[in-house]
Amino acid sequence: MLKKLGNIAALAASLWLPLSASAAELTGVTDTEIHIAQWGPQTGPAAPWGSVARGTGMLFQMINDAGGIHGRKIVYHMFDDQYNPAKTVAGVKELVEKEPGIFAIASGVGTSPGLAVKDYLMERGIPWVGPAAGSLHWITPPQKALFAVYPLYADEAKLLVRHLVEKEGKKKIAIFYASDEYGENGHRGAVAELQRLGLTPAIEVSVNQADRDLKSHLLKLKESGADAVLMWVNPTHAVITLKTAAALQFSPQWATSSTLSDVPLMQTITGGLWKNIIFASFSELPDADVPTVTKYRAAFPKYAQQGERWGVFFMAGIGFVEPMVEGLRRAGRNLTRESFIAAMESIRDYKGVMGAISYGPGQRQGQRAVFLARTDDTGTKVTQLTPWTEVK
Repeated sequence: MLKKLGNIAALAASLWLPLSASAAELTGVTDTEIHIAQWGPQTGPAAPWGSVARGTGMLFQMINDAGGIHGRKIVYHMFDDQYNPAKTVAGVKELVEKEPGIFAIASGVGTSPGLAVKDYLMERGIPWVGPAAGSLHWITPPQKALFAVYPLYADEAKLLVRHLVEKEGKKKIAIFYASDEYGENGHRGAVAELQRLGLTPAIEVSVNQADRDLKSHLLKLKESGADAVLMWVNPTHAVITLKTAAALQFSPQWATSSTLSDVPLMQTITGGLWKNIIFASFSELPDADVPTVTKYRAAFPKYAQQGERWGVFFMAGIGFVEPMVEGLRRAGRNLTRESFIAAMESIRDYKGVMGAISYGPGQRQGQRAVFLARTDDTGTKVTQLTPWTEVK
């Protein structure tokens, strides 16, 4: 699969052409400003992920307070799309098509919202760095102006399944996933890894975004005899899932993606049920004693809004966009979309709060490594189970 993706990347790179003049009429760059946009669910079922966009805002404020980038300040346009692709489209079009335009898109939560605007952005040559979703759609085929940071959901799922089978001794693994592109990416990775290990899923159960009564879903999972469940759902569904499972006295080993890796948040909103959960992580842990995390954690009280909490998603909003900032710096004062893309392609082994990130001509998946961690029986302590691992 990786070889096939590499061949596709090489072909796509050979076909990329310079952007047309019409695509760059509204560039979002002035002598003193760089206009950058992001969507993020501040309300709705995925609101716990909304702190990603707020974390990006802190990073940009810190940069502006330090003088900006080559004499320009970042003007940040963030809007609430409620994890609704139609609202994502409307918000992006409004910003792109009015003066002075948008130079680039930073992050942006969700596979389905991102897919709704991907073609629109790429047709106009608007750079997009760090979509907050680990989807193959960002790199298959690779797009000239799209730079992925978030590791692939399929890779996370493979590593989780491998750990459950080889280290936890689980043989009957069920897959519970959202019936959207986010859920399907995890689902496909889990099925592929089970097949590689000579196993089949105990059962595969999908859930629609609008579903709120999950009793029938959990009964299917329980009746399958699953000793572990891979859970690829949004935070609201995760809460309902664990509460319903507790009522049904169903207690498999739960394992989940990095999208549910904010342990204090999940422990709070599940009412204390986020115990003994295995999860993937795409970034350093929020309390990690490493220079980059320490720097941002120390700055957090100064920049965060009242009521904000330092956590993995807020920090991820910084990490997804750090490579964009590095690209802007490397592009120099003569900033164009072409010079920015060339600068992004020069990034090798960049390390901020995420794993090591590298790009190049035709290479648009910046990070492939993740690690696994586990909450304890109280749901308050986290133990790292594996080192940073690039799934092969």
